[in-house]
Amino acid sequence: MTTMTRTKPLADQAAETAHKALHSTQAATNAAFDSMNNQVEVAHDRAAPVIDRWSSQAESAVRRSVDAVRDTTHQLREQAHRASDATASRVREEPLKAVLIAAAAGAALMALLGLFSKRVRQDAR
Repeated sequence: MTTMTRTKPLADQAAETAHKALHSTQAATNAAFDSMNNQVEVAHDRAAPVIDRWSSQAESAVRRSVDAVRDTTHQLREQAHRASDATASRVREEPLKAVLIAAAAGAALMALLGLFSKRVRQDAR
């Protein structure tokens, strides 16, 4: 046998070994990806009900908050309407007294505003 004939089978063996190693690596990689895919599916299946429950709870909390704001707004509107009606009724019953109270309230506000603006001017110096 010549060196050439021995080399060819040796080269063929090396190529076949490399091909088998490549095929084995591909099979191991595919198995790893399949395993990861299965784990992701399991995690998704486990997480989905929890996420759905949290979403439902958040939606319910938002709904309750909106209802509470709506109820409070309605109550405040009713209270303001009653206060307005009571004020108008008192003004009709005692117009002079209402004007004097309004004038006194205006004078008190102007006095407070004057004191405040004077203090601001002094602090600015």
